[in-house]
Amino acid sequence: MLVLVAPGQGAQTPGFLTPWLELPGAADRVAAWSDAIGLDLVHYGTQADAEAIRDTAVAQPLLVAAGLLSAAALGDIAPGAVAGHSVGEITAAAFAGVLDDVSALNLVRKRGLAMADAAAITETGMSALLGGDPEVSVAHLEKLGLTPANINGAGQIVAAGTLEQLAALAEDKPEGVRKVVPLKVAGAFHTRHMAPAVDTLAKAAAELAPTDPKLTYVSNKDGRTVASGTEVLERLVGQVANPVRWDLCMETFKELGATALIEVCPGGTLTGLAKRALPGVRTLALKTPEDLDAARALIAETATPAADAAGA
Repeated sequence: MLVLVAPGQGAQTPGFLTPWLELPGAADRVAAWSDAIGLDLVHYGTQADAEAIRDTAVAQPLLVAAGLLSAAALGDIAPGAVAGHSVGEITAAAFAGVLDDVSALNLVRKRGLAMADAAAITETGMSALLGGDPEVSVAHLEKLGLTPANINGAGQIVAAGTLEQLAALAEDKPEGVRKVVPLKVAGAFHTRHMAPAVDTLAKAAAELAPTDPKLTYVSNKDGRTVASGTEVLERLVGQVANPVRWDLCMETFKELGATALIEVCPGGTLTGLAKRALPGVRTLALKTPEDLDAARALIAETATPAADAAGA
């Protein structure tokens, strides 16, 4: 069974969209999306520097556009489940048919702007903790006033809070943690610092007409599968100020019988976690179009033969 996943903010790098725009029709599609949301995705995906695409209002729609574009390049596929990390949940909602591509991009554009405004109120950020015991790390973070904003599994927790709190963490790591790595994000996402963005996003979501998922949709709020489009949208709004539980998503993938996982562009982060947390599950990250043939081969291997599907 194949799981298709979409990464969150911090996965972007300068120029990462360039090779994807060389695919037939890709440049025209991204140009149309750019016009629809009032943001030059082509420029930011090909020419902008690291600082420019670190901007939350730019990074989020750029990531969703890249995910949609790379998934479309795979052709007409029907994965057994879809999920996304943080902003990647909007990409996954589009995969599942809850939102069409333009609605998803309009929603993420408003999300990015609202979260950028919230982040401007106080200087905040996020850092990844590598290694250590989760319970020990969470207790240590709370002692420092930090929030365990992403509990990613595979020995990784992301802390979020003020820059002063993160500096204190760098000087005073939890017992067993090998390294504290600052992330390329511009705010303490999935914490109380993002509360001002929730109302804005709720108003934007109220203008949409979601449909129920056509694929199994796994929510990173708690790892549960969600069958209602309205509930998917409610969760997309609430997750802005609440922790991401990717560890629970991976547990659900395991329970669903996942045998393969493909991460859409800019892939790498979630496949890395899966390699450590889901032994035996084959993984593939879509980084450039050169990865498409291998991805299609993996999809073909996980497809249910027609005779089996018919019960023969």
